Amino acid sequence: MSDPFKSVNASKVTISELMLPSHSNFSGKIHGGYILMLMDQIAFACASKFSGHYCVTASVETVDFLNPIEIGELVTMKASVNYVGRSSMVVGIRVDSENIRTGKVKHCNSSYFTMVAKDDSAQNIEVPGLILASPDDIRRFYKAVHRIQSRKSNADHSDTFDSTTKEAIDNLSNYRVQLKSK
Repeated sequence: MSDPFKSVNASKVTISELMLPSHSNFSGKIHGGYILMLMDQIAFACASKFSGHYCVTASVETVDFLNPIEIGELVTMKASVNYVGRSSMVVGIRVDSENIRTGKVKHCNSSYFTMVAKDDSAQNIEVPGLILASPDDIRRFYKAVHRIQSRKSNADHSDTFDSTTKEAIDNLSNYRVQLKSK
């Protein structure tokens, strides 16, 4: 590894693309799958730029579509590495759309992609450490740590939770479900 530490700024990537009719779904809005594809591309570019290696997507945090994107709007995605592990990086992505006639900008979604650096033999390879140079860098790093810990905690819970107990079955009455008799 050539550089043992790199700054968050060294990872930043921004892309903008005009949304065309070919990107739309049946309701005339931009297809969510198309936006996800662009998000995966910018996550790859960001992680590869930071690590200096080919990277693959290991996981994607929840993606909530906050506002629809219209045909003719300019979509801008900004990405940066928020956290690094040994070979993994959490890339934060923000998606905004702009009506180019009115100048109105909407926040459309944010998400976090976990990317893993690979060597030429497709083996995991160590990535540089992360230099945190601003309060925003520190905040984003700690939020990533919290999400990772929560995900691990939830995984541990799902391994031990017994959904067949009387308490679990009785709790189903709190939801809009109906148990089918055997």
